[in-house]
Amino acid sequence: MRIFTATLATETNTFSPICVDRRAFEASLYAPPGKHPETPTLCSAPITVGRRLAAEQGFDLIEGTAAWADPAGLVNRLTYEGLRDEILDQLHATLPVDAVVLGLHGAMVADGYEDTEGDFLTRVRDIVGPDVLVCAELDPHSHLTAKRLAAADFFVYFKEFPHTDFVERAEDLWRIALDTLAGRVKPAMSVFDCRMIDVYPTSREPMRSFVDKIMRMEAADPDILSISVVHGFMAGDVPEMGTKMVVLTDGKPDKGAVLARELGLELFAKRGTFIMPQINEREAVSRALAAASGPVVIADIWDNPGGGTAGDATVLLAELLAKGAKDTAVGTIWDPMAVQICMAAGEGARIQLRFGAKSAPGTGNPIDGIVKVIRLVRNAQMRFGESFAPFGDAAHIQLNGIDIILNSTRAQSFDPSLFSVMGIEPTSRKILVIKSTNHFYASFAPIASEILYCSAGTPYPNNPARTAYRRAPRDIWPMADNPHEDAQGAA
Repeated sequence: MRIFTATLATETNTFSPICVDRRAFEASLYAPPGKHPETPTLCSAPITVGRRLAAEQGFDLIEGTAAWADPAGLVNRLTYEGLRDEILDQLHATLPVDAVVLGLHGAMVADGYEDTEGDFLTRVRDIVGPDVLVCAELDPHSHLTAKRLAAADFFVYFKEFPHTDFVERAEDLWRIALDTLAGRVKPAMSVFDCRMIDVYPTSREPMRSFVDKIMRMEAADPDILSISVVHGFMAGDVPEMGTKMVVLTDGKPDKGAVLARELGLELFAKRGTFIMPQINEREAVSRALAAASGPVVIADIWDNPGGGTAGDATVLLAELLAKGAKDTAVGTIWDPMAVQICMAAGEGARIQLRFGAKSAPGTGNPIDGIVKVIRLVRNAQMRFGESFAPFGDAAHIQLNGIDIILNSTRAQSFDPSLFSVMGIEPTSRKILVIKSTNHFYASFAPIASEILYCSAGTPYPNNPARTAYRRAPRDIWPMADNPHEDAQGAA
């Protein structure tokens, strides 16, 4: 048995001014065939899990290229076409194959390609023909389109947000794929459009109980192979943006459709209750300074590079400086130019530096001051579960008693090792400022005395009811009050 696997993934914030070229993939992950590291990235777990299963079960795994870029704006057209065709050429050279098992994200948008995953999957299907199994693992912050459904046999999405389960879901993907190839199951996808867009952290209620429920259903009913919530990605201005329910059954599409609708309407009934309570920068800093113990973690949730922003907003830092905060560490401010200046100055230097707030309106003002360069690290990286996330050449500086990490490769704050690799012991600080919406939670919660979710500035289009969409549907909640009302009566 011969199975081809590859990864092509990024998340596109169509409102972000930062374009993605090939260098962005090379900075995050670009691994030619057979060169993928032993640990997976967020979207390449099908490769590492496939290696293990191939060794255990004796099938031939043919690896294609794995490419992942940290989220940003539109992908350069030639970059997408080049990486796409690189993988498609590898697949064509590998024929015949029994299956294609892919790692995708689901929210990539390239210049000239509104539905890149749909384009990619359609071309894969054209190469292998109608009878070869094609499946993929995807991030739930994605768009599920008709084109993708027509091209693939089935999808499995991460269940958790933060995405702590990407390896487990890759194992689900492979289990269903191998059972299908052995004739033990016949997967059928049923999809329900929830007609909404929201944020669904599984670290809190009500989403925690909802995900626990669908996992119990999977375990209890042999007809159910997998249940996924496609959260949608509100910063992707595309026609099929929104939340979907996917139920994968063993040859029971009608049963799956009924269940997908029931679960989807249950999710819709809880609309607006999922997202974390948010406070502004003034309240966040005031509460953190008044806390009896630390570290208090302030999450700058909308300047999240994991959502495609630059990660260079200074709104929170400016408030901390204005209030005279001490015993505080900020990780990170993206500013490659400032990092270069610090690198040239060297450790121990005191220099005049301007940094931050260069990318877009709503990110605050650049910070000016005389800083001390404490530590410089080339090719810095932090942990993210079993994997590592690079944040590039980085500088630890001090300004008015505040420790600040400047980085040259955009990355959200996944793990406290972000601070320790730069010489900052995170548990020794009263306040930690990080840039992440919720991926930080699993690793920071164990050390935090309190977590504050802060909405500071406007680097991200975080209110769909007011976002100036041009392509996204307007007949979904919260743009429409209740788009299901005609079908189900007054809600």
